[in-house]
Amino acid sequence: MAKSPSSKEQPAADNDQGTAWSRQATRYDELFLDPFRPGVESPLLPALAALPNPETLTIADLGCGTGPLLPHLVGKFGRVIALDFAPAMIAKSRKRLGKRASQVEFLQRSMDELDDLAGTLDVAVAVNSIVMPDVRIIDRALSAIHAALKPGGRFFTVLPAMDAIQYHTMILHDHALDRGLEPEEAERHAVFHAEHHYYDFAFGRFGFLGLRQKFWQPWEATHRLSKAGFRDIELSKVLYPWDDNIAGFQDFTHLPQSWDWFVQARP
Repeated sequence: MAKSPSSKEQPAADNDQGTAWSRQATRYDELFLDPFRPGVESPLLPALAALPNPETLTIADLGCGTGPLLPHLVGKFGRVIALDFAPAMIAKSRKRLGKRASQVEFLQRSMDELDDLAGTLDVAVAVNSIVMPDVRIIDRALSAIHAALKPGGRFFTVLPAMDAIQYHTMILHDHALDRGLEPEEAERHAVFHAEHHYYDFAFGRFGFLGLRQKFWQPWEATHRLSKAGFRDIELSKVLYPWDDNIAGFQDFTHLPQSWDWFVQARP
């Protein structure tokens, strides 16, 4: 899930997403919510910890970004692969791991280029990385992940939630009405503070500083994973604390938390 960007910053046109993501590698933690930071309630790490005999398993972190998941994998799983199409992201991952980077196989490529890994992965993980704005590439990536997994393998992914942005809009609107604003003014308030100008709600897209991302509805996650051949698809939520990453958080601490979607499935 993206943090609320400053409304003074405008998205830049950039068709090369590898370049765009590399350009933002040094600011990644400023721009995007960290699903591994304290206060986040995530099913991902417990799901990984529940896997039997991890020392015998091959796991791939697909779209590893700056590598926040990798310290949880190195030394626990038998073989660790980290893939990203942005070279600066891989460089940040190596720096994060230090000497332990030698225990990871880094691959700089797109997530749909997994032919050489077909049938070799016990576990595939993609944390907020299946976000390609072109859904044809998403479908190819999911099919490639499905083909890369061994029979009986597991796929875990965290997907940015578009319905969470709509939820934030609703509670901003409600709060404005409760403060006595007229409906039209309350709507303008909610649209401004939820920064709708960065989002395409019809097609689930987000654009900011040249980065273009897919945001997901839960039913779309089920649809696209099923289309790629996955089964036993289960959805739950990664819950984020109300803090200054979310506009108006001081007024919402009594309400249910915002979320991204956690999805687990089998090939």
